[in-house]
Amino acid sequence: MTAWTWEYEGYQPAQESLRESLCTLGNGYFATRGAAPECSADGVHYPGTYAAGCYNRLTSDVAGRTVENEDMVNLPNWLPLRYRVDDSGTPGGWLGPDSDELTDHRQTLDLRAGTLERLIRYEDDDGRRLAVRQTRVVHMASPHLAALRTEFTAENWAGTLDVEAELDGDVTNAGVARYRQLASRHLTHVHTGDAAADTVWLRCRTRTSDIRVGMAARTTVTGAGDARLTVHHAGRRATQRLRLPLRPGSPVVVDKTVALYTSRDAAISDPLHAAADRVRRAPGFDTLLLSHRAAWRQLWRRAALEVPDQAGRILRLHLFHVLQTLSPHTADLDVGVPARGLHGEAYRGHIFWDELFVLPYLNLHFPEVSRALLTYRHRRLERARFTARDAGCTGAMYPWQSGSDGREETQRLHLNPRSGRWLPDHSHLQHHVGSAIAYNVWQYCEASGDTEFLHTKGAEMLLQIARFWACRAAWDPGIGRYRVRGVLGPDEYHDAYPDADRPGLDDNAYTNVTAAWVLARTLELLRDLPEPRRRELAERTELDHTELELWEDVSRRLHVPFHAGVISQFEGFGDLAELDWEGWRRRYGDIRRLDRILEAEGDSVNRYQASKQADVLMLGYLFSPAELRALLRRLGHDLDDGTWHRTVDYYLRRTSHGSTLSGLVHGWVLARVRRSEAWRFCQEALEGDIADIQGGTTGEGIHLGAMAGTLDLVQRGLTGLETRGGALRLDPVPLPELSEYDFTLRYRGHWGVRLRMTPGHLRIAVPGSGSEPIAIEPAGGAPVAVEPGEVCELRLADHDAGAAERDAGAGSAGDARKDGPAGPAGPAGPAGRDGDPTRG
Repeated sequence: MTAWTWEYEGYQPAQESLRESLCTLGNGYFATRGAAPECSADGVHYPGTYAAGCYNRLTSDVAGRTVENEDMVNLPNWLPLRYRVDDSGTPGGWLGPDSDELTDHRQTLDLRAGTLERLIRYEDDDGRRLAVRQTRVVHMASPHLAALRTEFTAENWAGTLDVEAELDGDVTNAGVARYRQLASRHLTHVHTGDAAADTVWLRCRTRTSDIRVGMAARTTVTGAGDARLTVHHAGRRATQRLRLPLRPGSPVVVDKTVALYTSRDAAISDPLHAAADRVRRAPGFDTLLLSHRAAWRQLWRRAALEVPDQAGRILRLHLFHVLQTLSPHTADLDVGVPARGLHGEAYRGHIFWDELFVLPYLNLHFPEVSRALLTYRHRRLERARFTARDAGCTGAMYPWQSGSDGREETQRLHLNPRSGRWLPDHSHLQHHVGSAIAYNVWQYCEASGDTEFLHTKGAEMLLQIARFWACRAAWDPGIGRYRVRGVLGPDEYHDAYPDADRPGLDDNAYTNVTAAWVLARTLELLRDLPEPRRRELAERTELDHTELELWEDVSRRLHVPFHAGVISQFEGFGDLAELDWEGWRRRYGDIRRLDRILEAEGDSVNRYQASKQADVLMLGYLFSPAELRALLRRLGHDLDDGTWHRTVDYYLRRTSHGSTLSGLVHGWVLARVRRSEAWRFCQEALEGDIADIQGGTTGEGIHLGAMAGTLDLVQRGLTGLETRGGALRLDPVPLPELSEYDFTLRYRGHWGVRLRMTPGHLRIAVPGSGSEPIAIEPAGGAPVAVEPGEVCELRLADHDAGAAERDAGAGSAGDARKDGPAGPAGPAGPAGRDGDPTRG
């Protein structure tokens, strides 16, 4: 590992699935796993190509029931390129990483350039050595293009090499073992043909969603004057066969350029015609590589991040995968945030609440992408209203899992791999996803200043989500509070009370507090809307004062349960049995998926005070300490520091961290509560995918929310950065292990604003422009207006040192000094460098 590369030396079949996920290349439109082109899908290798938003629905017979699932479709495989030394027509002999002749294998992911490079050497029994060097791109500038360059060198012999390049339409969705009992053949009407002497094409469509797919490949050869190319069509494959004469030490280069279109694309008449035309017009590999690298340079400038040592290298890898899934190209698509990226088939490519961890980062770098992702939700607002109506409620009830059209895609059965049993899945009761969408709308508009979106699409979503919560809350005269019954919280372990005959829990604290926040924010928004727009919205939605009075009442009197001086995860959580944590750890070691362990033992996690991931503590992730106190005060509770610290300690001891999001949230919260323990959880969040701490899940697709969340931990968590009221509010809590770093952000028309954290100081440089000054509000200090071209220096307080040290002269975040002018964004000196939840 270097600052910009991830290198894998040697070939390890047991690690291949993990490497394929981490070496995925994509551009926001489509992505391809880092599988070896000479290998087909088997128990070791899994080449997968996925286009954002391309779904298909199939039915399966499972455990005596017919179930329907919508999946992100594994599209035709454009990678195949296999080769063998010609031995007078002897069949077989194709070379690859599993061949006995393999002597060297090195794979390098170059983050700066966005390329995957492989160097492979073979030596046969006669001592003939063949070197193969490959470079792969999924083009970041031209989102419909990909290319593979393969260079063959016979190091000490002369002869003929047979090469086959294919487009393979005989693919299924088979990348997740626990889904393999389900229907998986999504492609039909596969046809192949020739577009030119060096070009073949493949077209097909998805079985039920009827998405047409067109793919074309152009294959060229340099360095072999009399190479012969023939084309063969068989079944679902288009094959180009090459016979290459090799001479000792003289490289022969095969370039394969591919174009992919679907009928979901704009400004085309037919996907196949578009693909064939695009690949015909595509320049050569060297020119493609130049424009691809230029596009990546621009992305890295816009999202510059300089963090030292191992943490910095991992964060750069995380940023790389976020940008490959959600790039500026995504802004033109009707897609959401796939929880596992475009890197594999886990969660079937569905959209959950993970955008809650992704959009806050994008808001301050690529706000146009955030807007597009929220527009995906707005386009499905009507479907969410239908879902609420079907459930007997008003407003909008967004699904826990979403796909193509916004209906609930959560499976009703899930497989426990430990017991082999199919079990009921009630996770569709996680209605808090609606609050996450409302939160993201608010955060995006605060960061971007996009009042047009807030007053139109945003206001419509907030209003209908608020309306749903007001309807869902039922008055309980016994306690004089509103209650929300029959839901699931973020924990995901608990889906019912012990021995209950119905699923669901009552008064999940996270659900109720965030619902109260939605109601309060929506009321505030309606008050602030321009009067003509407010009248128009009220007329369209039949909103009246009586309904607003109910919202006000519910927002102040939703029930938040407490027990033993801490916030209860849900009503009755404190009455559940305590778990013998050490006993289970001695028996099983890794108990992250405690729910599966207990079910296989004939027990249920519903009986115990045990959480899979942060639930109550999510409140400390979403809201600053002051905002959380104000929220609880509005609900009639005094949340002092002692109560919150006890709550953090209580759940920290009772959480198994069965999700990659858990370490992230705990690290974020502990940075302000108990800094000495925060770094351990931050490290777990950083290493979640590269170390595959969830036990094989990364090979099924990276965890996008955790990756983006670690970036946001540096951007907002440790700086205490909030975008509120048209100002940047800062309340830094640097960790000793991560106290010096810098990054850029884009804020309300300002591009390349650079923040640099050093021990005791925070430096903010605003590049010159014609924009208005940026308002900075340091915690405990006077506001500062930083003009374009100026630099602001803030002295930081030590949060652990307490008031006595500050009084003795340690300073506070409010001690500000402005310098000017600021230099241009870009490379500079040391002060300003450029830079699972496993769901069934």
